[in-house]
Amino acid sequence: MAGLSIGELARRTGVHIETIRYFEKVGMLDVPDRTEGGHRVYTQPHVRVLSFIKRARELGFTPKEVRTMLALGGPGEACCDEVQEIAVHHLEQVRGKIADLARLERLLASTVERCSGGHVPDCPVIDMLDQSIHP
Repeated sequence: MAGLSIGELARRTGVHIETIRYFEKVGMLDVPDRTEGGHRVYTQPHVRVLSFIKRARELGFTPKEVRTMLALGGPGEACCDEVQEIAVHHLEQVRGKIADLARLERLLASTVERCSGGHVPDCPVIDMLDQSIHP
């Protein structure tokens, strides 16, 4: 594959140019070689790593977790046992958030069910919100 410009890398991966530069700056993406004119020249490994970073972030992995996986070797190199530890921790956090959202959903649903919907000042939603401020 011939070298890619930063614009082409952005198009292929769906990552903004500014974000690519940021990932280079913080060491998550290797700084590419440059042409004599100073233009960055990206290769297939850049595409793979950048796609990996993007997908990991879409799945909610923190920047620190992504950096750790990259430091372990990244796509094609990192050992499964080491990456599994990170994924298990992340899964626990995701499950905690799901449980929190389920509790929130139940609270909101029960409060909304008590609403008359009428044009009256007596509103269970307002009462619930006000209760948090004035225990």
